[in-house]
Amino acid sequence: MRKNSEEEKSQMETILKQVKDPELLSQIEKVVPFHGFLTSGALIGIQMLNIARRELDVQDGERIFVTCETKSCMPDPFQILAGATIGNNGLKIMNWGKMAVTVNKQAPEGASSIKGIRILLDSEKTKDYPKLHAWFLNTEKFSHLEIVPILLAAGEKVYSWKFVDLDVPVRNKKRIQCCKKCGEMFIQHDDELLCGGCTE
Repeated sequence: MRKNSEEEKSQMETILKQVKDPELLSQIEKVVPFHGFLTSGALIGIQMLNIARRELDVQDGERIFVTCETKSCMPDPFQILAGATIGNNGLKIMNWGKMAVTVNKQAPEGASSIKGIRILLDSEKTKDYPKLHAWFLNTEKFSHLEIVPILLAAGEKVYSWKFVDLDVPVRNKKRIQCCKKCGEMFIQHDDELLCGGCTE
C-alpha cells in the first residue's frame, strides 16, 4: 500500500471530524493503525460488522465467525473489532472478488446448523450515489477521500442482507503425518502421504 501524503491525511482527518457517532469514530480509530489508512473497503467492513452485530444480537465479547468474499481491505475490521482472525478460525476468506460477508455466532454444542447473515454492497442501491456506484463497478477511478464521505453519509442504505442457515462443520480429530517426500510433519486432511508443499 502506498504511503499517503500529509495532505491526504489532513483531508481524511477533516472528513472524520464530521462523524457524529462516537462508537463509529472509535471503531475507525482502532482500524486505521492496523490497516494503515481508512480505505473505502475498510469502512465497508466496519459498516457490515455493525449490521451483523445488530441483526444477530451479538453481545460484547461474544464470538463471531466471518466468511469474507474478498481479501481486499474488508476483512481487517472483523479482525480488529471482533477478534475474528484466520489464526483462531474466526475468519475465512473466499477470494471471490465480491463486496459481501457472511457472519454467524458460535453454534451451541451439538448443533448441526446455525443462523447467519449475509450482507452485501448492493449495486441496485449504490445507483442512488453515482460516484460510489461508478467506484463500485470500477467504471471510474475515485480516491478513498472521495468515496469515504459518501459511504458515511449513505450508512446502511447501500447494503442488503438476508438470514441464511449455515451447516456447522464437524471437527475431526487432528491427524499428523510424516511427509514421505520431505520428511516434515504436516496435518493430514484425508489420507494423503505428501504435504501440500510436496504435492504442488
